[in-house]
Amino acid sequence: MLGSQCNDPMGPDGFEKNDAGGILGGISNGEDILLRAAIKPIPSIQLEQRTVDHSGRPLPLRIQGRHDVSAIPRILPVCEAMVAIVLVDHFFRQKAIEKP
Repeated sequence: MLGSQCNDPMGPDGFEKNDAGGILGGISNGEDILLRAAIKPIPSIQLEQRTVDHSGRPLPLRIQGRHDVSAIPRILPVCEAMVAIVLVDHFFRQKAIEKP
């Protein structure tokens, strides 16, 4: 993107848009924090795959059915929880270095 495309202009009432997701230069700007996440596909494909057993011998593996649908609803709360943990961690880090 060009700088002009991801610029969040500021007006008298605050930011006019929030394309930066609420964080500018690593610092919250007071806007809602918005995230975009990409998740790798679940590898439960129906094609035969190669793997090894506990002894290290080659073993063919074929998965029957679809198993990825059970993971999809769990992704959002996991992402939200991790963001909350990171934000609280940084909050406490900042409090630890502030002088009374």
